Amino acid sequence: MKQLDRINQINDIKKLNCLEKKELATEIREFLIDKVSKTGGHLASNLGIVELTISLCSVFDFTKDKIVFDVGHQSYVYKILTGRKNDFDTLRKYKGLRGFPSKKESPYDYFETGHSSTSISATIGMARARDLLKENYNVIAVIGDGSISSGMSLEAINDLGFNKTKMIIILNDNGMSISSNVGGLSSYLSRLSINEKYLKFKNKIKYCLDDTKLGNISIKYLTKVKDAIKRALVPSKYFEDMGLTYIGPIDGHNINEIEKVLRRAKKIDNPVIIHVVTKKGKGYKLAEENPDKYHAISTFDKNVGIVEDNKMTYSKAFGEYLTKMASHDKRIVAITAAMKDGVGLSSFAKKYPDRFFDVGIAEEHATTLASGMAVSNLKPVVAIYSTFLQRSFDQIVHDVCMQNSPIILAIDRAGIVGNDGQTHQGIFDLSYLSIIPNMTIVSPKCIKELELILKWAIHESYPIAIRYPKGGDYINMKPIKKVELGKWEYVCKGHNLTIIATGKMVQKAYQIKQEYNIDISIINAIFIKPLDLNILKEIVKRKDNVLTIEDNLIKGGLGSNILLALNQMNFTSQIKIMGFDDKFIEQGSIEELFKKEHLDNLAIKEEIDKLLNKKDIH
Repeated sequence: MKQLDRINQINDIKKLNCLEKKELATEIREFLIDKVSKTGGHLASNLGIVELTISLCSVFDFTKDKIVFDVGHQSYVYKILTGRKNDFDTLRKYKGLRGFPSKKESPYDYFETGHSSTSISATIGMARARDLLKENYNVIAVIGDGSISSGMSLEAINDLGFNKTKMIIILNDNGMSISSNVGGLSSYLSRLSINEKYLKFKNKIKYCLDDTKLGNISIKYLTKVKDAIKRALVPSKYFEDMGLTYIGPIDGHNINEIEKVLRRAKKIDNPVIIHVVTKKGKGYKLAEENPDKYHAISTFDKNVGIVEDNKMTYSKAFGEYLTKMASHDKRIVAITAAMKDGVGLSSFAKKYPDRFFDVGIAEEHATTLASGMAVSNLKPVVAIYSTFLQRSFDQIVHDVCMQNSPIILAIDRAGIVGNDGQTHQGIFDLSYLSIIPNMTIVSPKCIKELELILKWAIHESYPIAIRYPKGGDYINMKPIKKVELGKWEYVCKGHNLTIIATGKMVQKAYQIKQEYNIDISIINAIFIKPLDLNILKEIVKRKDNVLTIEDNLIKGGLGSNILLALNQMNFTSQIKIMGFDDKFIEQGSIEELFKKEHLDNLAIKEEIDKLLNKKDIH
C-alpha cells in the first residue's frame, strides 16, 4: 500500500513513522508532477516544500494551530495533507480546487493569500487575537526568501521583534521568487545558508556521533556548544538584533531534523524564525535545472518537459520592442519587481545589464525609483503585472503623477488572466488609474500596435500607463496608422450603433461584426484617458446608440467615463456598458470566465441586437 493512500484526512500524517514519511515525500512529488502536468499550476515551488510541509503537519495540529503560506502558490502539499488529495484533477479549473489557499475551500486554510509578503502581518494579527482572547494554539507563517525582503515583511518583523509576540516564522530559503532573488538581504541569506565553516563543522560532528549510543548522548549535550559556535561562524545577528530567536540554517529536505527544530520552537515563548534551506523543483530534474521556467506553467508532457511556445505574446513583443528601442536611446532603462522573465525582459537584461533593474518583490520601490530616474533625465519603463501594480497606488499618486514624472508603466496581464483566480485578475487598473490627475492610459488593440504606442510614449513628458493582456491576439488586425494623444480610431464605420471598445475587446467586437455581417461602427478606444471628445460629439450628433466593451470593472472604467462625458454633451440615445460587475472574479479558463460574466461573443451579440432593435436595456 502506498503511503499516500493512507493520507485522506488532516492528521493522518501523524500515523506515519519517519521512514514512511520519506516514502510519502517521494510519492507526493510523483503525484504533483502527474497532476500539475495535466492541469497547469505552480510546480517547482511545491516540489521544494514537500518535506517541510510534511514536518509541519506532523508536529502541529492544524485543526487548531494556524498556518499562513506567503503568496500561497506553494500550498499544494498542504492541500494534499489536509483532505483535498482527491480534488487535484480539478486544480485551477472553473469551480475546482484553487491554486492558492481558500477559506471557502477548507476550514484549514486560515487566511487567503495570492500576493507576496502578507503572511507575517496576518499571523501576528492571529497571534495577538489568540493572546487577547486567552486561547491556546500555535501560529506559523511560511515565507520565502524573496518575500521576506519586501517592505511589508520588514515592517511586520520590526513590529514582531519589538512586541515579542509568540509565533513562528518559517523562512523557506530556495534562492528564488519568480525570477532569481536579488538584493542585499538575499545575499545575506545566501551567506547564512552556505557558510562552509559552519556546514563542514556540523557535518563532521554528525558523521562521527550520529550512529552510536554515546554519540546520541553527546549530541544532546553538544547542542548548546553547536549553537554557540554557529553564532560565531554564521552572521545570524540580523534577525537576533530585530528581536527574533533565530534557528538555522537547517536542511529543508531532512524530515527528522526539521521536526526536531519545530518541536523545539514550539517551546519558545518569544517569536522564532527558522531558516530552512530547500531546493526549488526537487525531485524533477527539469524543474531543478530550470526552476524559474517551472514556476508557473501550463499543461505539459511530464516525460518531455515544457516545450517552448513560439507564438508571439504581448509580453514577448514588449520585451523585443523595448530592447530594440534601447539600442537607439541610451537613456531608456527597464525596471521590474522579481518578474524579469514573466514580463519579457530577459533579452533586455542580457543585452543591457547596466540599464536593467530588478528590485525584487518591491513594486512600491520600483515605482518611486522610476520617478527618481525620470526627473534625472532617464527614460524609465516599469514592467509589472496589473494585479501587482495595485501595491504601488500611493507611489503612483504622490511620487509619479503629482510630480508629473515621465515614466512609462507597462502593465502586463491586464484584464482576465484565467486560472490563477481572483488574486491575479487584472480588472482594476483602469478604474484606479483613471482617477489620478496627470495619468494617461493607453491600450493596444493588437500586438503590432504595442510597438507604435511604446515609440510614441518614450518621447512624451508625462506619466503614461500602457495596459495589455495575457497571451496573444485573437485575430489579425492592422495597427493604428499614428498614435496621437487622446485620438481614437474608427476600425469600421456603419449605421445606428457605435461600439467603443478598448484593448483586446476591439478584436472581439470586430470578430462579431465579421461573423454576423452587422452594419455598425467600431471604435478603437486606444486612449482610455483622455477620451476622444471629438468622436463622442460626432456620436451625439448622429444619435447613435452606444455599446462600450472593456475587460475591467464597469465602475470607474472606460464605459463609465464615456457615459459621464456623453451626459455632459446632452446625449439622448441609449448606452450599454459591458465589463465586469462589482465583484472578484474566480478562477477558470479565460473563455469560461468571459461566458460566465456575459462578455463572450454571444452575450455581446445579444446586446448589439437589443440596441439595434431599440429595446430597453436594464
